Amino acid sequence: MGVMQALVSYVAVSGDQIRFIKQLLSQLNYVHAQIISILSASQLTRAFEHRHNFDLRRLLAGSERFLDSLCDLMDEDPSFLLGAVRCLPLPSDVRDTITQTIVQCCSKLKNLVFAILVAENHIVALVGMKQYQLHHHDIHLIFNMVHASESFKAAESWTPICLPKFDSSGFLHAHVSYLAENCPACLLLLTIDRDMFFPLQECRKNITDRLRKHHCLEAIGTSLKAGGYSVNEVGVPTLYHFVYKSRSTAQLTSPPMEAPYNTADERERLLGFYHLLHHRMYQPECPLKILYFATDREILLGWHMAGFELYASFEPLVTKETAVHAMTKLVQWIKKEENRLFIMSSVTL
Repeated sequence: MGVMQALVSYVAVSGDQIRFIKQLLSQLNYVHAQIISILSASQLTRAFEHRHNFDLRRLLAGSERFLDSLCDLMDEDPSFLLGAVRCLPLPSDVRDTITQTIVQCCSKLKNLVFAILVAENHIVALVGMKQYQLHHHDIHLIFNMVHASESFKAAESWTPICLPKFDSSGFLHAHVSYLAENCPACLLLLTIDRDMFFPLQECRKNITDRLRKHHCLEAIGTSLKAGGYSVNEVGVPTLYHFVYKSRSTAQLTSPPMEAPYNTADERERLLGFYHLLHHRMYQPECPLKILYFATDREILLGWHMAGFELYASFEPLVTKETAVHAMTKLVQWIKKEENRLFIMSSVTL
């Protein structure tokens, strides 16, 4: 209840009511999905069919940390706004080695549905059964489960999770483990078989041994420590920051926020402007492909094309023409680096 009150209060003090009501609805949908991931839709339905005024707090006791963590992530991460997941930047040969290692170690396991390697709310590799795909909403819930559970760092865990977009009526069983001490890479092996803990434990050991042999864990740690990449790599001196969504893969990339967004308040202010650009460009009565917006501290530009969404911040004296030219150069750089920035093809078991 406290989560709901906080979200509603946030809307109540906002000047742009329509925009923040839409944001509230999106956040409530995620909160609902988080509740389903803990209980499943079928269990919720049974509870409320039996008693319409059923107090859900009893079933959710002990899971408040997941709701709190999700709300914090939604405030801080534009991937929720854009309907995309963050992919950890890695050299393509490293990612290929990780993916093929997972395939080789998991291919003979029956009833294994997905194998996912994540690191600090970034997807590193994803492998699944041929007929199944993971929706970005479900991946966000997986990120949140890992982010909110410090206990996963202490030992291998066996936990049920319902992924609403995959199947809201039942649970998958997840073998969850970090691959090494002080390593941010967390492996999730999702199965429909509740008795597969020990086969998945052996599979996890084989994956870890091979990734260590090929120095993949070090590559993951190095990328995270560096923040992926710097905005300076793009080669546009006037560029402060950007967020890019690949529509074909529903993946997002952005560099860490550097100067002038060094403080939490400044980062929050920039994210607020990205929300504003996104809202105005998606107005049903007048959708926009490009939007130029000037403040006293920066120039902001939004650009929508068939294959991507791009939002960027520039130095305050940049003209519209210069900003558009810089965006073109930025897109060219992303296309050149896309094998490092994104998972470009799906791999099946």
